[in-house]
Amino acid sequence: MSASQLIQLIPPPRRCRYLGSLKNAFKNIPLYLTRMCPNAPHTFHIPVMGLAFTVDSPLKVARFGISSVVSISDDKLLEQMRTHYCQQYQRAYTPITTDQEDYRARRITAYLNLLDELVKEQVQALRQEEFTPESELAKYFRMLPNNAPMRALYLNMCQTVDAEQKHHLQQALRNAVVPGSIDVNIMTKLDKTNYAKNGEPLPQEYSDALSALRGFANSTVGGAVVFSAGMNMRLYSYLEQFPCFAQDKNDRFQKQVIIKVSDYRSAFVQGKILAKKGIWVSEFRVESGLNCGGHAFATDGYLLGPIMEEFKQNREGMREELYSIWSSALASKGLHVPLQIPTQKLTVQGGLGTAEEHTFMLQHYGADATGWGTPFLLVPEATTVDDETLAKLVQATADDLYLSPISPLGVPFNALRGTSSEQQKEERIGKGKPGSPCIKKHLVFSTEFTNEPICTASRKYQRRKLEQLQAGNLAPHVYLAEEAKVLAKECLCDGLANSALQLFTIGKKAASKAVTICPGPNLAYFSGVFRLQEMVDHIYGRFNALNQTYRPHLFMNELRMYIDYWKNKKAEQLDGLTEKQQKYLQNFWQNLQAGIRYYKQLLPALFADQLEKQVLLLDELLEAEDQLWTARLKEAATV
Repeated sequence: MSASQLIQLIPPPRRCRYLGSLKNAFKNIPLYLTRMCPNAPHTFHIPVMGLAFTVDSPLKVARFGISSVVSISDDKLLEQMRTHYCQQYQRAYTPITTDQEDYRARRITAYLNLLDELVKEQVQALRQEEFTPESELAKYFRMLPNNAPMRALYLNMCQTVDAEQKHHLQQALRNAVVPGSIDVNIMTKLDKTNYAKNGEPLPQEYSDALSALRGFANSTVGGAVVFSAGMNMRLYSYLEQFPCFAQDKNDRFQKQVIIKVSDYRSAFVQGKILAKKGIWVSEFRVESGLNCGGHAFATDGYLLGPIMEEFKQNREGMREELYSIWSSALASKGLHVPLQIPTQKLTVQGGLGTAEEHTFMLQHYGADATGWGTPFLLVPEATTVDDETLAKLVQATADDLYLSPISPLGVPFNALRGTSSEQQKEERIGKGKPGSPCIKKHLVFSTEFTNEPICTASRKYQRRKLEQLQAGNLAPHVYLAEEAKVLAKECLCDGLANSALQLFTIGKKAASKAVTICPGPNLAYFSGVFRLQEMVDHIYGRFNALNQTYRPHLFMNELRMYIDYWKNKKAEQLDGLTEKQQKYLQNFWQNLQAGIRYYKQLLPALFADQLEKQVLLLDELLEAEDQLWTARLKEAATV
């Protein structure tokens, strides 16, 4: 697209207003296009990964217009990272210690403020660079999506010969540079009550999740808070206390709310709850229940394709109904009611691996962006992974990636075999001292042996639980099965944070820290260490980062995971299947079958003019269908 073509995009009345001269024409093209397209420059984001893996991603990618998500669950890690970066960037540093009032929220605020300050400085410095081939300024525009007007303007500038025009185009491009969003993640289930030194419980606003929200709300960061892992009513109610989540007089949000959901119903329910409180959900972030990294919150057999179809069919109606509820809530509070319905984005993540899959989500389902997590673990320019763990990720195959029982939350957890955390766990078991010291206490939920909750991965819990099993006179096979469940748990508070400590040599004896990492199954199809531009180009179809392993389509990969999950659930419950469990498994089976039927109908749209791919996926769908019917017939034969 040439500069003259870009100018023609502007309607004549506005063209006259903006384009008074050639100089102003080139200056105001990006201004107009930014107003027309207020979304982030990129059509993907980097989701939260673990505690440490994206803890400083904004410092690495935000200046290139790429949005990323920082976990704010671990205030100790954030304080350690603030110490590190204050030293690196020669900033004044005043420690925030645990004996100070509201230290958790204050640590989060201080770290986010530092990120915000440094990113703004990076962007300002980037704008001052020359457009040399290796400059970060040129890299910014080269990495934009293929159809981005600013990328077209940059390519036109590179070909422009006239010196004055080239200069004005370059200034226009510099003015168009905007950073990616610094977003934060709060896992709603991680909301333990905290205690004063005298043992008395602190007021609820000092709980983990509420303190984290306060830390974000009080920061200078203008991004969004991403709520994941279900609903937390006291957390949602706490949002009302912060004006930054309401629209200002110009109908703009200073900070936004994003809800990570697994299906349409969950989105609608949570959207209504928040709308009644006068809180607008600016984005619903759909994530595959199983084909993702970290904790896997499986649906009842609902597959990603049908889920996205339901959003596609009902998205606008939901937005209008939520606006009606939200505006009524604002009016009841005597607050300004915007006349226009605010933007409500739809994004999707979990297992995407090709430019075709990315584009299909945008074009067929109308998604505003996609999330790419696991592949970026192989990009040191984007994420923070220690060298030893990175080497394991590079070599990982499908056999090394599994849905594990290691999380103290009791939720299946996508993990990598052979990590240093797994090795440390086995060593402790071998020495007769299973379990971990529980220092951070973010995952304390069990009150089986204590009045105050403790973590099931802790030494304190595992010792008592094993003693209980030994005294239970259980059959040997039952005892061994129960013992394995107990000993499987790992300390995720340390394991998911230690990668940054190792990489930056933070803390005492950092080299001995054990790391847990949580890649999704999609990692099996990527091997090697990639540069940031290579992975971005892969997303947009300008580079191939896949290895030689055959990779089924995103939808097929997820379907197979759900079939395996259903089979495992059946196997677990064979001995004592209740009526409720039987109904659950039956509904699960029916939902999988409905998903297969949907994908069969989708084939022509999914692979337009690609008959071979249609036939291949149809064959894989039929094979999956046979598996489900075979299992069902075997079940019927045993009744």
